[in-house]
Amino acid sequence: MFQLSEEEWQNLKSQNVTSSWGGRRTPPYVFTEQGVAMLSSVLNSPPAIQVNISIIRTFVRIREWALNYSELQDKIQTLQDAESNQNQHINHIYQMIEELLKPSLGERAKIGFKK
Repeated sequence: MFQLSEEEWQNLKSQNVTSSWGGRRTPPYVFTEQGVAMLSSVLNSPPAIQVNISIIRTFVRIREWALNYSELQDKIQTLQDAESNQNQHINHIYQMIEELLKPSLGERAKIGFKK
């Protein structure tokens, strides 16, 4: 068990949309996964056992999410790279269109059949 830092507590509060005037004034104490497992060996009431099982399942889901998070980051980075490449192509097309739309700098020599 440990106490959250002020920064962690502010981040947690903002995620839970708590009011700025109500609730806790100090950062809460939280359990690690191992702390919950140790606590479950001490508490034997049916509600405590159910709560501990739920908490352990949550930790397992968080661990699975954390493992997949790096894969998700890689996919997002790949999409961003592809997007920046496409943006470069689009910018090049815009430059070419602007060149075509610029007024000519003088008279062009007429081309075609002459009499």
